[in-house]
Amino acid sequence: MLNLITKDLEKAGDKERAKNLSRFFKTGKGEYGEGDIFIGIIVPKQREIAKKYSTLSLKDIQQLLSSKIHEYRLTALLILVLQFQKSNDKSIIDFYLKNTKYINNWDLVDLSAHRLLGIYLINKDKSILYKLARSKNIWERRIAVISTFAFINKDKFEDSLKISEILLNDKQDLIQKAVGWMLREIGKRDQKMEEKFLKKYYKQMPRTMLRYSIERFSQEKRNLYLQR
Repeated sequence: MLNLITKDLEKAGDKERAKNLSRFFKTGKGEYGEGDIFIGIIVPKQREIAKKYSTLSLKDIQQLLSSKIHEYRLTALLILVLQFQKSNDKSIIDFYLKNTKYINNWDLVDLSAHRLLGIYLINKDKSILYKLARSKNIWERRIAVISTFAFINKDKFEDSLKISEILLNDKQDLIQKAVGWMLREIGKRDQKMEEKFLKKYYKQMPRTMLRYSIERFSQEKRNLYLQR
């Protein structure tokens, strides 16, 4: 089956789109996606292929996820999400955590973390997220905060806020954006809760994080927070 899915992925590729994606995902020397290879497949097509091969074995998923090709890795993760939605199988989560080195761009994290690790941990011990939040690896830190989106969707904000505190002074732009995004999502459900956090920390938050977190506020309120 691995042969068939790789053939379908290659067939769906587009060289011109691949060039654009390579620029968009910062694959140049010294950039966050350095060395990542794109073949130019849109995400809806990858979802379609993932659904077609949703019964792929973990052994074959491992082969896809270990690939240098970005779309192979993303399709592998989309298959994992589909399998987990049907089974709620802990072995899928264990597999995910063992392979974080391959979940190494922001879209790979954002389309998998909360749908796998986040959903799994909703009513379980969340210490793994705090370990990931303190990782030296940017993508593991992003997995930690994005996983909490699943909790936010259940009106559970405590872990999101605690992990946001841990990442408050993170130097990486992609972590600042992720934290700001989660704070904004909390605000959609409970603006008072978000503002309680902001009033405590907005003066020390990186500008990018703050801007993302207050996007939905009125212009007047945004100005108040930005004039720190």
